[in-house]
Amino acid sequence: MTKFKLLSGVSEIPEKKWDLLVGEESPFLEWGWLASLEDSGAAIPERGWGPQPIVIEKNGELVAACPLYLKGHSEGEFIFDWSWAEAAQNGGIKYYPKFLVGVPFTPVTGARFLTKPGEDRNHWIKELEAQLRFISEKNQISSVHINFCLQDEIDAVEGDAFQSRLSFQYHWHNIDFETFEDYLGSLRSKRRNQIKREIRSIDEADIEIKCFVGEEIEDSMIPIMYQTYLSTIQKNPWGRQYLNEAFFELLQDRFRKRLCFILATRGGTPLAGTINVIKGDTLYGRYWGCFQEIRHLHFAVCYYAGIRACIENGLSRFEPGAGGHYKQLRGFDPVRTRSLHYLLDSRLAEGVRRFLASERKESEQVISYFEEHTAHRRDKMMRIELD
Repeated sequence: MTKFKLLSGVSEIPEKKWDLLVGEESPFLEWGWLASLEDSGAAIPERGWGPQPIVIEKNGELVAACPLYLKGHSEGEFIFDWSWAEAAQNGGIKYYPKFLVGVPFTPVTGARFLTKPGEDRNHWIKELEAQLRFISEKNQISSVHINFCLQDEIDAVEGDAFQSRLSFQYHWHNIDFETFEDYLGSLRSKRRNQIKREIRSIDEADIEIKCFVGEEIEDSMIPIMYQTYLSTIQKNPWGRQYLNEAFFELLQDRFRKRLCFILATRGGTPLAGTINVIKGDTLYGRYWGCFQEIRHLHFAVCYYAGIRACIENGLSRFEPGAGGHYKQLRGFDPVRTRSLHYLLDSRLAEGVRRFLASERKESEQVISYFEEHTAHRRDKMMRIELD
């Protein structure tokens, strides 16, 4: 017997049962991360993020689920649909609330339809997709957006109702580097010399950069991590504070084993840091902040220290987050990311279809350009395909 449930949060599901579905997938899908967003008040209905995960039980066993949110705005998504909302408003169409399947505030690709190992994944993807459309149509929700999803999910869902959208990010790949010097040697001379100068300026400023992973992160570092997160938000007029101190305190107990904190100090005084996550063979860069503006410190802490950590720990990939063409200059190559979108109103759906076709063409041109103008030497060049 199959039973579908719409819950009010992942906190309603036992941690082990949820994480069994997540498996080796993105760490941001794990119960410890998602439940902490809910329990800290970061992702709650009052803030425009209403958790409503769909779960499927077969004979009383949890076999599939998706992290679904009822959204009252488009903030914190990193797949931008502001123009769609404006077009809907101009056409007399109510755009909010809408449904989002994904991880709040996190532009990281991963499974959006979670399935139990050993089950027919394609079957349960289609079942979850059908439920999403049924719930949205029954409640007259304008749209369903599945952000940063996997290719097998696109293959199973795209066509009948959902349209796919192409974006890209810059990721670093470890091409069998044994040392940081090996990485430098893979770059064109202009880029290599530039990075050496930037690193030299940090060394000459007597700045020490250390990487702390898992249990190496002491309780006393958690407040520093939070202040690091706040510092960038407070300096930038466009900054949005999505997370609070309670969230970081919950991670301390629930998620510490995944955390990687890179901290720059001088004379024992914190200067800057990055909050990262490690799972499997990948380092995920999430938040950067500095307490003192020092030239080249951003690149040294955000990128070079992360690359060192990958090489020293045998990690294959470094995903530093969305945006930033300056990453490409430092050996991060463009990687395609994708999302799926279902719009209930046929007029809006047709307008979005035309928009996506044009955007896809432009994105492919940009990706091709940066693939051709890689920072790597020709004999070391590695094309990254996500198809």
